[in-house]
Amino acid sequence: KLYTDSSYLKNAFEKNWLNNWQNNGWKSKARKPVANKDLWLCLLEVSKKHEVSWHWVKAHSGNPENDRCDELAVQARKKFAKSV
Repeated sequence: KLYTDSSYLKNAFEKNWLNNWQNNGWKSKARKPVANKDLWLCLLEVSKKHEVSWHWVKAHSGNPENDRCDELAVQARKKFAKSV
């Protein structure tokens, strides 16, 4: 089980957006390049090795696990920004 507050991420897998993007040369429905293609490709590879069920949770709603993930993401972003 994977929990995410990103409906974009969840829908990319569950609504076959990823397959559509690949079939369209990594272009969106609006014919624009899909952002973060490299990250999507990594996620696709990892997801092939696991049985994943996606679960959406509301962001900033007091869910302790989601709030902690948000804190860690902010810390990582700040650390990366300092290193660049």
